[in-house]
Amino acid sequence: MELRPAYPLTTERLRLRPLTTADAEALLSYRGRADVCRYLPFAPMDEHVLAARLAGDLGRRELTAEGQGLTLGVELAGTGRLVGDVVLFATSAQHAGGEVGWVFHPDAAGRGYATEACAALLDLAFDADAGLGLHRVVARMDARNDASARLATRLGMRREAHHRSAELVKGEWADLLVFAVLAQEWRGAGRAGPRAPRPAPAGR
Repeated sequence: MELRPAYPLTTERLRLRPLTTADAEALLSYRGRADVCRYLPFAPMDEHVLAARLAGDLGRRELTAEGQGLTLGVELAGTGRLVGDVVLFATSAQHAGGEVGWVFHPDAAGRGYATEACAALLDLAFDADAGLGLHRVVARMDARNDASARLATRLGMRREAHHRSAELVKGEWADLLVFAVLAQEWRGAGRAGPRAPRPAPAGR
């Protein structure tokens, strides 16, 4: 499972591109907030944690193997402001499966940026020519995270499961929701928002 996009990926209002150390302050402005991280699988980050992550998985520019994730910063095309980030995991080569996730600054809520960015990410996931060519993509979230559940629904993802008391999240057991969409559903339904242009083909 290989993916080497040509950056930036662009939509009508956004640019998606790899994160760098220059993004640290902007990332801390939301990834460092307890309210933003409440239902996410990581604690609020400080500058040391963030620096280590940017030197590792958050700084990855391409996918070269099953199990990796590609995190892309989401910036406003008009101003260059980083308003959030989205991630695409290559979870199974055998089953052509992936997973998406997202985190955005609360100040960017209500403008459709998350929907637009995630739609571009799903295009990349399902594109058989220039993307990963996946068959199925899921989004998993804490059942209390109503905003993320609404976003998954807006993207045309189907709620497939509600697992009771499934994960230990910050010291308490939480229910887990699973949403999913298939490649043919995504291509056939004209889903959510502007599409990203095709990136360069992955190297083989």
